[in-house]
Amino acid sequence: MLEKLNVFLQKYIAILTPLSLVLGVLLEHIGHHLLFLVSWLFAFMTFAGSLNMKFKDVKIFVKHPVIILFSIAFLHILMPLWAYLLSTVIFDDHLLTVGFVLSVAVPTGVTSVIWINICRGNLPLGLSIILIDTLLSPFIIPSILRIVSGEKIQLDVVSLIINLLLMIVLPTILGILANELSKGEIPKKFGQKLAPLSKLCLFSVVMINSGAIAPYLKNFDSHLVSVLLLVLFIAVSGYMFALLIGRYILKNHPQMTTLVFTGGMRNIAVGVIVATTYFPSKVAMPVVFGMLFQQVLASVFSKLIMNSAISQET
Repeated sequence: MLEKLNVFLQKYIAILTPLSLVLGVLLEHIGHHLLFLVSWLFAFMTFAGSLNMKFKDVKIFVKHPVIILFSIAFLHILMPLWAYLLSTVIFDDHLLTVGFVLSVAVPTGVTSVIWINICRGNLPLGLSIILIDTLLSPFIIPSILRIVSGEKIQLDVVSLIINLLLMIVLPTILGILANELSKGEIPKKFGQKLAPLSKLCLFSVVMINSGAIAPYLKNFDSHLVSVLLLVLFIAVSGYMFALLIGRYILKNHPQMTTLVFTGGMRNIAVGVIVATTYFPSKVAMPVVFGMLFQQVLASVFSKLIMNSAISQET
């Protein structure tokens, strides 16, 4: 039953995510009463996503230090700078700029593992990037946001770091310990059962937090369309930059595939939580909209990568 549900949710995740957003906007008053659940839901998602990780994944750093360091720099320096440049040129709105930067400054998405596996990427390398990036995120994200928000926005950095540690680092360590101490038995027994529940938690987080941007969505105008288009452009450019770097610099299909999906995908749910908890609601707009395109773009670029691999073989 749960396996069938997981297949269904995975197949239609690109449709169910925006539907959750719309439902959250329509039920914004109910969502406000459920905000206390968000951190717990996200912690569960992180725990479930970490069950297949091992502490030895970090050892891959010794084998591929340059690629891993570049991936982290790409995620937290190059893409935030790109988002900052575009948003400041196109919009004269500091809150939107913070939102655009936050949307790409969050850690890489755990679901990138699925696409790396499908497209025959370097899975150990991907797990290593995800694990290292996840463990560093409570210190990287506040630093970036502090620089971007400046003195115009009051940011409780200590509270943000503690919240990220509780939502990301602690559940990740617990998931890894569960895997290590059970010698892989817990993920084998419960991994498939937790997968659909994790996706339902994702939809719930989107739905609950979407209420924050409800006032902006109700006034659908050219400004909102411009925000949506820029979110899409930044998301596409992230995948495209990673693809070009992988193809012409790395020149290694498994490594290129890993860079594309770890560089293109984001753990947007944590960005939504940070935006709605620590900033005015407008900051959440670019972050929430990022959820509309992520899985669709992953599917599109997976086809490009597979076609590229076939052409190289022939």
